[in-house]
Amino acid sequence: MGLIQIELFATVDLVAQAPGGPDEDPVGFPFGGWQAPLLDEVTGAQILAAYEGTDALLLGRRTYDIFAAYWPHQEGGEDNEIATLFNRVPKYVASRGRPDLSWAGSSQLGPDLADAVRGIRDRHERVKVVGSLNLVQTLVREKLFDRLDLWLHPIVLGVGKRVFDTGSLPGNLTLLEPPVAGPKGVVYLRYGRADGTPVTGDMSAPGRGLAGDR
Repeated sequence: MGLIQIELFATVDLVAQAPGGPDEDPVGFPFGGWQAPLLDEVTGAQILAAYEGTDALLLGRRTYDIFAAYWPHQEGGEDNEIATLFNRVPKYVASRGRPDLSWAGSSQLGPDLADAVRGIRDRHERVKVVGSLNLVQTLVREKLFDRLDLWLHPIVLGVGKRVFDTGSLPGNLTLLEPPVAGPKGVVYLRYGRADGTPVTGDMSAPGRGLAGDR
């Protein structure tokens, strides 16, 4: 069985809307393209390495439309490696509408998203979910993901769509490898989904926190 891996670029307050450009998702959001000034060689290398072994993309409709308009024309350019990968692998689109599937290798998922995602996992080794916040929130809520790659950027926007909405169910994550920080303050965190739900404790219990130091 393969892995469903979510790739997200977010601010410290976990806004993940429109990191790539001002026209990506502009309605009511004035900070489109917030990620660009914070990119550096270290972060770029992390992102490139994170896509190694990817053999399918799972995308929401909006992200798919943005990618389909951009990546087919980028081979041979500065982003050739990712462009070649994205153009080569199958693309699965989660949409209730009728997306234009002219990007080679694209297909639309059926109405039963959970069943469709399980089928994709059976057919592929490493499936990447990029952006696609509405889809991500569904996958998190239904626990249909295995890993979460999160790039935290050192800015606070205060507005915009966030990684986790109020409908997210309680759950646990485990850190899979040490965090890596770039020179501009971007921190890369790779988590795996863990079983169970969060537990609570009491900092005043003996041996814990400040109370335990008295």
